[in-house]
Amino acid sequence: MQIGPYQLTNQLIVAPMAGVTDQAFRNLCLRYGAAMAVSEMLSSNPELWDTDKSRQRMSHSGEEGLRSVQIAGADPDDMAWAARYNVEQGAQIIDINMGCPAKKVNKKLAGSALLQSPELVQRILDAVVAAVDVPVTLKIRTGWDPEHRNGVQIARIAEESGITALAVHGRTRQDLFKGEAEYDTIKAIKQNVSIPVIANGDITSPEKARFVLDYTGVDALMVGRGAQGRPWIFKEIQHYLDTGSLPAPVDNAEKRQVMLEHLSKLYDLYGEYKGIRFARKHIGWYLNQEEQRQFRAEFNQLESAAEQCSMVEHYFDECVLDK
Repeated sequence: MQIGPYQLTNQLIVAPMAGVTDQAFRNLCLRYGAAMAVSEMLSSNPELWDTDKSRQRMSHSGEEGLRSVQIAGADPDDMAWAARYNVEQGAQIIDINMGCPAKKVNKKLAGSALLQSPELVQRILDAVVAAVDVPVTLKIRTGWDPEHRNGVQIARIAEESGITALAVHGRTRQDLFKGEAEYDTIKAIKQNVSIPVIANGDITSPEKARFVLDYTGVDALMVGRGAQGRPWIFKEIQHYLDTGSLPAPVDNAEKRQVMLEHLSKLYDLYGEYKGIRFARKHIGWYLNQEEQRQFRAEFNQLESAAEQCSMVEHYFDECVLDK
């Protein structure tokens, strides 16, 4: 798939997830075969940028692969300014968030709340596209609620405004992350625009990836929650798309190595104090089976990087590799 001048190596993209897809996680997914990873959402309001969180999200030092930066907001001028600023900082692609269902975002009429106002959507898209010389992409949901699935209308506006690629999560804002994603709207969007369309939502296995590609006819897939604690899902999906067969499961030795590397990258990125706290949720995702509940409860009480790494090593040495 092509986004502006950039030819992606395959059809697999890491979805932007606030508080999850930081640089440490993105780089892991890229090394496991994702063609591109979109950054965490960054507010277009510069008054909110003077925080450690925002400064970290705007930094591209150590970034692997294409630098696609997602911005969110409801004011066309602010969004245009934020786009220009991030391009100056090294962004190669600007992605616009019109898919986030979070209340704190929607109450400011940003994220998926914008889908209620097609005229404002067009003003924002026109302003951002005109503001920068890099490709601008857009992420949306299928609509505001099940009675107002206006994804096709928004997609046509996006194409007219010069958006170079469109990602669609197969739920409405009202659905949040409940129930199952639906792909009929994504299929209809693909049939009504000529720009590349990317399907997102509940792509949690190689078989599901193949189904969604075939059913919708989209150009690429975006994987979000399916990659949490499982960055190798991109390698698994690509193997299945290439061969039609499932790859051998990732063995425990590799899982151990990936988890320890992930911990190290989190400490490097955030410093030990914050890195320890971010590590708790990521390790929880790697070890999310019922029998591992006790491990997580103990791990979440640890207060040093050395203790966290030691516990992971012990888990695999004593509890897994001997089985």
